Amino acid sequence: MNDDGQYFYHPLENIEDVDIFYEAVEREHLTRALSPERPYTYWTIELYDQENGIRGGGGLGVLAADTRRVAEKMGVPFTLITPFYPFESHQVMREGGLHDMHTPVDYRKFGFKFVDQVSVKCHGDLCLLDVIEKKFKNTRIISITEPNFGELYSGMSGSDHRLYQEVALGFGGYAALKLIGLKPAIMQLNEVATFFAALARLDELATNGMDFYEAVVYTRKHTLYTNHTLVQAAEAEFSYEQFEKYVFPNLKSPAVKKWLSDKFSHGHIKLSSVTIEIAELRSGVSKLHARVANYRDIAGNKVKFKPVTNGIDIDKWILPKIREFYEENGIIDRFGAPMPDFVDKLSSLTAPKIRELKSVGRDILNATLKNRPDQNGRILKFSDDDFIFDFKRRFVDYKRPEMPFRDPARLRNILESRNAHYILTGRVHTGDNVMYHKLLRLLHEVAQDEYLRDHVHYIADYDEKLAYGLSVGSNVAINVPIVGLEACGTSWMKDIGNLNVLISTHDGGVADGSINSYFNVSGLDEIEELDMLYQRMEEAIATWENDFDLEFVTKRQLETFLPVISGARMMKDYLDYLFPK
Repeated sequence: MNDDGQYFYHPLENIEDVDIFYEAVEREHLTRALSPERPYTYWTIELYDQENGIRGGGGLGVLAADTRRVAEKMGVPFTLITPFYPFESHQVMREGGLHDMHTPVDYRKFGFKFVDQVSVKCHGDLCLLDVIEKKFKNTRIISITEPNFGELYSGMSGSDHRLYQEVALGFGGYAALKLIGLKPAIMQLNEVATFFAALARLDELATNGMDFYEAVVYTRKHTLYTNHTLVQAAEAEFSYEQFEKYVFPNLKSPAVKKWLSDKFSHGHIKLSSVTIEIAELRSGVSKLHARVANYRDIAGNKVKFKPVTNGIDIDKWILPKIREFYEENGIIDRFGAPMPDFVDKLSSLTAPKIRELKSVGRDILNATLKNRPDQNGRILKFSDDDFIFDFKRRFVDYKRPEMPFRDPARLRNILESRNAHYILTGRVHTGDNVMYHKLLRLLHEVAQDEYLRDHVHYIADYDEKLAYGLSVGSNVAINVPIVGLEACGTSWMKDIGNLNVLISTHDGGVADGSINSYFNVSGLDEIEELDMLYQRMEEAIATWENDFDLEFVTKRQLETFLPVISGARMMKDYLDYLFPK
């Protein structure tokens, strides 16, 4: 990195000479330096970037937006390729139930410019895709879209429409890159839905005269597959017949068609299997995830993943007053990365300062909630003296959002001891009837208890703004996924950076730190875990009431996790992995 924070890597200057290419392969270097014309390309089916008009569904999309912003600050030539979905969904509480609302989105209102059209072949038809683009300093977003593209994750996993969306992103997005005049120095595939981008590149190389073996080696050496889930068995499959309709018509090379056809087993294919085959570089999103992810290649060998723990964009997610404090006291640098002596510099963080900064965050939370009623239609406003627990994550089973409500009487006693509030928010995915009914049962249980009815608040339509408001304005964050099922998670990172006390199981990115660096929830069974959760909630209340304990717990969390949560650290880890010195 130079004084301006820009990365420069120059392993080789060209690929035209095959001998040079194989020399690069032997040295395990990529064959192109990053440049505006040959950027780092980042492929994602989901982007959560409301400022740019794209509303995602969860952490994968938030991470994608953070990665682009971090790349921009660090001077990395970076292009993000993603669909622009013409509709976004919102959820509202009405008549005792949760209802989806679908809102059209116009990309022109968010600074995107129409470039031209590309096409993909689908089920015998030629599907035209609009290519739109938004440029920033050294980064850009390229999107493909069309009126019938549908919403994010529309259709069942493994459905024809889902395959169409993924083929459109891969083949259409790759064609869009060529249209704009960009050649990827590296292709980072976020999850298997982006596999077809690498397949399009392989097909282009094999069609344009490169020996098929050389094309495969070249594609593999320049493709990074980043896995965000833990179990391959849970992945949906596509049939050979579906590929005949949506994939094979887009391939020009007979050799590539044969290569892909051979990957089918009993007429079906898991995209992870072929993504593993087409990408030699593979990363997991936390140390634990990289160690335990259970994926196997076509031959049945367990796949190894390089751990590159996710990070967050400090500028986006940390309260400006807190970020200023970190910088002014030499705790982090201007990129959001911890300074070498940041642990010593944390001595400047006192309990009065923590309370002062959290008061600023409380005002932001109140402003956020001004137009966000709870399940009873109440507009909430909290004073600095009010104590707030929160759960703000996707409402899925393994994250256990209902866990604190399993013993309503004990939860009530904990909240009553401090006259505390519990804010619950999280998006229920459309079609997830199990979690939808679990949420309704939870809210029904709360409604039966007079105290809980006034102190437990469900806020619908979880989004970036609400996530930020709770991160900066609450006191304690609860994160209790079943151990072994969370790949990383980033909500807890925002809580740590914003001086919240974290109560968590030892899973995902939290497991990058020691079990003693936060309020850990563990046990031999769910009964012990639940008892530990309630104990930790009681301890968290006591911590906020004692200045010494508040300073100790907050500093302990920051000492352990500031290097983990840094998006600048994440980007550096990726660059060091991709471009070894």
